[in-house]
Amino acid sequence: MDRKIFRISLTAALAGFLFGFDTVVISGANLPIKALWNTSPWFHGTFIMSMALWGTVIGALFGGIPCDRFGRKKTLFWIGVLYFISALGSSFAADPYMFSFFRFIGGLGV
Repeated sequence: MDRKIFRISLTAALAGFLFGFDTVVISGANLPIKALWNTSPWFHGTFIMSMALWGTVIGALFGGIPCDRFGRKKTLFWIGVLYFISALGSSFAADPYMFSFFRFIGGLGV
């Protein structure tokens, strides 16, 4: 197998893994997060739980722009930075709005 095709396939597989991992992790924390901030079902589902998905949609729509402008390697580096910021910010979020914001940032990274 060509090494370039293998690397591209591995990168795509890891992106899918990260997306699935994020979905599993947040679904396990669903009820404790809802109880922590005492949110309505609508707000909890629309903002807290699905914000990473909204970030993924925006990232998919506009993700090619930084790749074309800065190159694949630099873009992948900044995706890693977005994940780091998302993980750190989500863990220290004091309210549901900040938590949703950092989940959105993580979704952009996907």
